[in-house]
Amino acid sequence: MLNKFKRSLIALLTLLSVSSFVVPAETIQVRLFSHLKVMEVHTVINLGMYQVYADGEMILTSKPLMDFKLVLKDENIELSLNDKVIGVYNQIKFVSNGGCEFKLRLTNPERKIRTFQDDINFSVSEGFIRIINDIVLDNYIAGVTEAEAGSKSSPEFYKVQAILARTFALAHINKHALEGYSLCDRVHCQAYYGKPRDQSIFKAMESTKGKVVVDENLNLIIASFHSNSGGQTANSEDVWGAYTSYLRSIKDSFSVNMPNYLWERRMLTDDWLSYLKLKHNFPIDISEEREIALNFKQENRKIFLESNTTKVPLKNVRLDLQLKSTYFSISPLGKDSVLFSGKGYGHGLGMCQEGAMNMIRKGYSYTDVLNFYYQNITLIDLHKLSFFKDE
Repeated sequence: MLNKFKRSLIALLTLLSVSSFVVPAETIQVRLFSHLKVMEVHTVINLGMYQVYADGEMILTSKPLMDFKLVLKDENIELSLNDKVIGVYNQIKFVSNGGCEFKLRLTNPERKIRTFQDDINFSVSEGFIRIINDIVLDNYIAGVTEAEAGSKSSPEFYKVQAILARTFALAHINKHALEGYSLCDRVHCQAYYGKPRDQSIFKAMESTKGKVVVDENLNLIIASFHSNSGGQTANSEDVWGAYTSYLRSIKDSFSVNMPNYLWERRMLTDDWLSYLKLKHNFPIDISEEREIALNFKQENRKIFLESNTTKVPLKNVRLDLQLKSTYFSISPLGKDSVLFSGKGYGHGLGMCQEGAMNMIRKGYSYTDVLNFYYQNITLIDLHKLSFFKDE
């Protein structure tokens, strides 16, 4: 059995080497403000010293509190220090000697100041300034952990989020490779707003350093999570159309009575029926079918609002009507309206954040949380896998 396990681990290592897997000690490139058309930005050195390179040549060494302004000039960037123009360049890099950080303040478009760690690169792409944070992976994971978990969470919950964030990052490390960087700061990669304000996150990072979640075949899992399951999580195939062994529907009592457990939405009956007919060709003119549409119940999670002749995907209804979840029932409300009585918030796959927080308050550990919300998984420390490879 041990030899079989070692062979599986070796196979994993071989796979990772083939796919250019990035180990946790390395850096990744994260595009910042990726959804904005940046034309002007200030960079203020907050901690440490940076060597500033312009078009591949070092032009100066920075000191704390130096204020650099970068302004788009045609296809180049004008660099100024304390309002004195240094030059116009195609690419500008701030390279640190470790443990350094800087502040970014966008002035066109205007955004609040954020603090980032490690290195920063500026170039012009598609007519605007492109900003890429070249950052140590664990520093990035710390920022993602706060962005996804919020500040002032419990240390044990930070551990859960850090492990899931690391798993996701490593599984998607080449998502933007063709564009010249690893990940961006938007939700479809992972939300990232820079250095966390809650310093206890770094302690959680240290105690879970290098840990990731894998399935029974030692593949990194799709580390999905959501706000509240409504008392029952979903199966992956019901949401994404693809089966996974670890994203299985479970009863989740820990999410009950949490802030996002219940919700309601009122809608005019005519609007609801018109939507079903126009968007899904639902036969609302047939009285029996109409009755189904106006009295839809979900004791357990369903995939469709289903009549005798038509199946309406609930995930489409949620998207079209901007509902909090697909886990809702419908009932008449007076003469002219219907009431959506919903449970949960989000797609329902994987970890329920509010349920996890409740578990931790009740004394469960971060490993208990992971094993509750993800089935047939293993927590692996990537730093120790070389032992099995050597064997």
